[in-house]
Amino acid sequence: MTETETPDPKLEAEPAVEAEPAVGAEPAVGAEPAVVDSGPPEVSERVNGAALLEREGDAAADYLEGLLDIADLDGDIDMDVEGERASVSIVGARLDRLVGPGGEVLEALQEITRLAVQQQTGVRSRLMLDVGGFRARRREELRALGRRIAEEVLASGAAQTLEPMTPFERKVVHDAVATVEGVLSESEGEEPTRRIVIRVR
Repeated sequence: MTETETPDPKLEAEPAVEAEPAVGAEPAVGAEPAVVDSGPPEVSERVNGAALLEREGDAAADYLEGLLDIADLDGDIDMDVEGERASVSIVGARLDRLVGPGGEVLEALQEITRLAVQQQTGVRSRLMLDVGGFRARRREELRALGRRIAEEVLASGAAQTLEPMTPFERKVVHDAVATVEGVLSESEGEEPTRRIVIRVR
């Protein structure tokens, strides 16, 4: 009878130890990418949102500079962020034709600039464009108008309907009316003849 041999534990192979990658080394092919903690989601969203708005402003500035060259117009371009949208302003002399009667040309220019920006970023743009301070002046006029009409409606009790306005103009008026207690404003109709109606609550 032969005795069963007992393996010597010293001769057993030790389990292989996986080597740690060297600092700065490229990850192995097929390896899962490392996840970097960028903090709370809301912080990451704000950072990404701000970066996108900066990209929108840069793309709009490039497009508008080319347009100014084609039109042989002199103007400086200022970029900013208002709320959650990029804001670009063209400042200079002889820019009236980029505004047009009642800002009609400015509205059209804003739309094609948004399309140009969307082509660059792949994201629908809500960029605001101003030329020669037209929107800034118009904003103040509309704020005063909204408050004045709201106070008249409150005093008389009779609703008033304003002239057709662009979405930008209606937003300014709605915000102004909201500061007067006891009245409200609503938009009625279809573009481009959509109007604001101000009435007592």
